[in-house]
Amino acid sequence: MRRDIILIGPVGVGKSTVGKLLSDRLNMPQASLDDKRWSIYEEIGYDFEYADKIYEEEGFLGMYKYWKPFEAHSVKRVLEMYEDHIHDFGAGQSVYEDKNLFEEVSNILKPFSNVVLLLPSPNKEESLKILFKRNEFPHNNLFINNPSNEKLAKIIVYTDGKTPEETCEEIISKLKL
Repeated sequence: MRRDIILIGPVGVGKSTVGKLLSDRLNMPQASLDDKRWSIYEEIGYDFEYADKIYEEEGFLGMYKYWKPFEAHSVKRVLEMYEDHIHDFGAGQSVYEDKNLFEEVSNILKPFSNVVLLLPSPNKEESLKILFKRNEFPHNNLFINNPSNEKLAKIIVYTDGKTPEETCEEIISKLKL
């Protein structure tokens, strides 16, 4: 049985930081999907020049839409390539507006019992405010208001007022290993 731990959530919530702490504490390797995604995207034809053109013409939201099939593919591939790891996904790898892509990722994650959603607060508006103070990323509403994260998560941990170490310990207490 696989022991993977998958961290999902919006930009700046602390997935990579907590992933490193979990990796150290549980003596498990970490696979950060943001570090591996570009080579995985290229497997199915990601076009960097085309992506740049989309960004120039449509901004972040246009590129976000272009990324979606590549993000779904990257979820599948990173879990195939890195078994028994701590996986911290990028914010987009767990959020899908397209029903078919969501269903594909949901089926991929179904066998994993430790899909952990990190959010600052159960209140979405409060979460947006907290995260905006951290990093001023203007599009976190895409990741917080979309229901995908809640539907994919098996465990939810709220981080506001906690140190990364406290968040790590709370996650460990809730894991099914």
